[in-house]
Amino acid sequence: MTIGAWLTTSSKTLELAGIESARLDAQVLLSDELQVDKSTILAYPERKLQSSELENLNTKIAQRTQHVPLAYLLGKVEFYGREFIVTSHVLVPRPESESMIALLLKDFARKAPITVVDVGTGSGCIAITAKLEMPDSTVYATDIEHSCLEVAKTNAERLNATIMVLQGDLLEPMFRNEGITKDTILLANLPYVPLDHPINTAAAHEPKLALFSGHDGLDHYRALFAQIYMFALYPDWVITESLVSQHIPLAKLAAKHGYVLETTDGLAQLYRHNTIK
Repeated sequence: MTIGAWLTTSSKTLELAGIESARLDAQVLLSDELQVDKSTILAYPERKLQSSELENLNTKIAQRTQHVPLAYLLGKVEFYGREFIVTSHVLVPRPESESMIALLLKDFARKAPITVVDVGTGSGCIAITAKLEMPDSTVYATDIEHSCLEVAKTNAERLNATIMVLQGDLLEPMFRNEGITKDTILLANLPYVPLDHPINTAAAHEPKLALFSGHDGLDHYRALFAQIYMFALYPDWVITESLVSQHIPLAKLAAKHGYVLETTDGLAQLYRHNTIK
């Protein structure tokens, strides 16, 4: 089968499965398999695919018809202009999460070297990006899942980012390591999907532990602020991500533990501890 014939057939297969980006997905999978860019594929539609290439491609098309995220099929995804390894053990990084990095850089890039803690790091994309964008900072990444931390370590090594990866429940490993001071900035992109909230078919393939957080989606944030209070850590700043509908209840939750909503930028929210300034 030629490249052109495979693209036509595979695109139609994906369309029938309800994949909106069918043609593009087929092109991306083909580019990845052949290790050439899209323009090369389109320039040589008559090029015949080898049997091993066809087998790999058709296997991935079959998985994509089941709405397995494209990032899982490729084993990688782009975040803030860099390529990160992803597996089915971690949540696929979302473009909207880049707003957390933008907010971090906007408010803290010009300040003295700081300590950043990425709570629930998953693939490590936020922690690693923070370190690479702010090289003088000290960055910790925590996660309760060992499998997630292995992915984060792999990404850190590939991108030459020196971060400290710690296993534990939210801030618990930081308490053990005494790594938080009042100048610390927490980046908390925690699970925030309510249990009864509809998710798309692609997200259904992602780890539920990284998506859902109780009936209102705020259980993990309750636990986070409770740990801040219990461990008496009180970092200056906490940057969170949540649904727009959760902004007000999350602000009220943070206020109970001494934090004031400073600003909202997309899905990222910045809190400061009101005893510091």
